Amino acid sequence: MTKSKKITLSASRDIPFNKLVLSQANVRHIKVGVSIEELAEDIARRTLLASLTVRPVLDEDSVETGMFEVPGGGRCFRALELPVKKRRLNRTAPVPCIVRTEGLAEEDSLAENIQRAPLHPLDQFRAFQAMREKGKSEEEIAAAFFVSINVVKQRLKLASVSESLLAAYADEKMTLEQLMAFTVNPDHARQEQVWEALKQHYNKQLPPGRACETKMRTILSLLRYSEAIPKREIMALNRSQQRQSQNYPFRSMNCGVFRTRCCSTHDNCGASAVS
Repeated sequence: MTKSKKITLSASRDIPFNKLVLSQANVRHIKVGVSIEELAEDIARRTLLASLTVRPVLDEDSVETGMFEVPGGGRCFRALELPVKKRRLNRTAPVPCIVRTEGLAEEDSLAENIQRAPLHPLDQFRAFQAMREKGKSEEEIAAAFFVSINVVKQRLKLASVSESLLAAYADEKMTLEQLMAFTVNPDHARQEQVWEALKQHYNKQLPPGRACETKMRTILSLLRYSEAIPKREIMALNRSQQRQSQNYPFRSMNCGVFRTRCCSTHDNCGASAVS
């Protein structure tokens, strides 16, 4: 039986900033996400939270020159350049780096970019909620996560939703828009009753897009009831919503908690039409 090869991690060390240069092998060329200026301010506030991936620069005889190129973490490198140019950071300030010698520089850069997973909206909500409980304002949370205040407010609305419904969303049993629809009624028992009723009796014969819209509108309708939901009421709502969606085009509506297609009359959510 062959033995599995032992894993050896790349060495890490602090390298003076003036010994680093941006690698031409960096695969990121198009600007997306947080700007370099915002990232620089974040580093100034919280310092550098992740090491740069670097490779020794070799001369014509393959001898190390003492310089290091940065194929992974190029945006952080450029963000560090800004305070250096403004003399807010010393040119010889030590930068935490992972020194790589194996493989290709392009491979390092590609892996560093594609291995990142965006934060799930539910994890985002819990992070926002934890910061709110520790006294942070919505403006401070938005600045810390590089999102708009509206995003923070929308996520924090999920505090009014039952944990069982949050779990259903985490398991991809409903969409974010459907989950947000439950925030119109903070009664957890009522939310769970509506969700259970929909799971048992909802008509699943519609195409996926139409079914999603109809289901969300049904949620908003059923949350208005204060008593137990009769099965016939759910089925009647389903038929009504289907007929309405077939005969009348949806208008874009803003229900206050999310911008999406909603009830065309807004008898159910009380919002106003927007263009």
